[in-house]
Amino acid sequence: METTRQKKISRLLQKEAAEMFQQELRELTCGAMLSITIARVSSDLSIVKFYISVFPTEKVQTVLDSLKENHSRIRYALGKRVGKQVRIVPDPTFFVDDSLDYLDNIDNLLNND
Repeated sequence: METTRQKKISRLLQKEAAEMFQQELRELTCGAMLSITIARVSSDLSIVKFYISVFPTEKVQTVLDSLKENHSRIRYALGKRVGKQVRIVPDPTFFVDDSLDYLDNIDNLLNND
């Protein structure tokens, strides 16, 4: 169960990270379109899990590897953006959000029958 504070910080981090990848860290996306679908903050606000969607889907692993390699650079850039609003800059981890692929697969299965 997320508290109100966790929800507010999640929304803030999702918004700021999305802008950060569009403006400052565009080269880390390897030419793919990256969108942050969900941000979840741990109860102690020290870890944030970003669920990302990448288009085209062929570049998912390349983008994920790039984000993991540049982990400290991403945290630093995030800290510059939200450092005044949060006491501890959360440690970002990235996961692939494949819910759109899952929905597309279900839709195809339902339409074929």
